[in-house]
Amino acid sequence: MFPGLITLLTDFGLDDAYVGIMKGVMLRINPAVRLVDLTHAVPPEQVLAAALILRSAVAFFPEGTIHVAVVDPGVGSARRAILIEADRGTLVGPDNGVLCPAAALMGRRKARWLANEKFFLRGVSQSFHGRDIFAPVAAHLSRGVTPEEFGPVLDSIVEVDIPAPRRFGSTVVGEVVHVDRFGNLVTNITGDALACFPAQQLWVSISGTRIGALRAAYSVVAEGAALALLGSWGTVEVAVRNGSAAKMFAAGPGTPVTVVVESRET
Repeated sequence: MFPGLITLLTDFGLDDAYVGIMKGVMLRINPAVRLVDLTHAVPPEQVLAAALILRSAVAFFPEGTIHVAVVDPGVGSARRAILIEADRGTLVGPDNGVLCPAAALMGRRKARWLANEKFFLRGVSQSFHGRDIFAPVAAHLSRGVTPEEFGPVLDSIVEVDIPAPRRFGSTVVGEVVHVDRFGNLVTNITGDALACFPAQQLWVSISGTRIGALRAAYSVVAEGAALALLGSWGTVEVAVRNGSAAKMFAAGPGTPVTVVVESRET
C-alpha cells in the first residue's frame, strides 16, 4: 500500500493560486506526502467530465492512493463532503457524483460523511472546501488516520448519470462524453460493447457523417483526415490527424456517434 500518495483533479485552472494553496495545506500536515496533478483543466463545474477523467486515471496508480477531486458547483450549499473507501484506495470530494465512476472501478466498499471538523482547517469558508476540508482530510489520511475517524457511513450518495450506449441489432448508438485538449471526441461506446459482434468491420458515423472503419492509430490516415479508433480510455474515439475533430464536426458532449457492422464499405 502507498498511503503517502495523493492525486489532485480540479476545475481550478492554473491562473490563480487555488491549486498551490491546496498543496500547501497538505504539505503542512504531511511534509512527506507525494502529490500528483491529474489535471486542473476540467471545464468549470462540469461534474460528468471530471468523473470520466478521474475514472480514466485511477487504474494506473498504486493501491492505497488517495484521489481528491474538487469540481464542486454546489460548494457552500447543503451538499455533503464525503470520503469513499475502495479496495484499491480512497477518494475524497463533494457528494455530487464526481467520485463514483472511479470508486466503482477501484472496488467501492462504503462512503462516509466528512463530519469530524477536527480534521478541517479552522474557519471553513463557503467557497473553498478544497482548501478547508478536502485537502486537510486527504493529508490526514496520508498520515495514517483511519476512515472511521472522519465520520459515519452513509446509506446512499449522489450518483452521476453516465449515458449508456444503446444497441439496435447490428448497430450501436452512443454519444460524445468528453472532448480532450486536442479536439478528440471520446465516446461512451466501449470496446466491450463491440466485442459481441461478428468479425466484420465496424464502421463509424458522427452526426450522420460517415467516418469509416475503426483504425489502429492516428498515423494510418493522411494529415487533416478524420478517423475513428479505440482510444486510451478503451472507447471509440473520433479524431482528426494533426487537427481537431471537435472543430471539424462542430461536435461536443452529447453529439451522437453510431457504429454499424458491415461486411464491406458501401
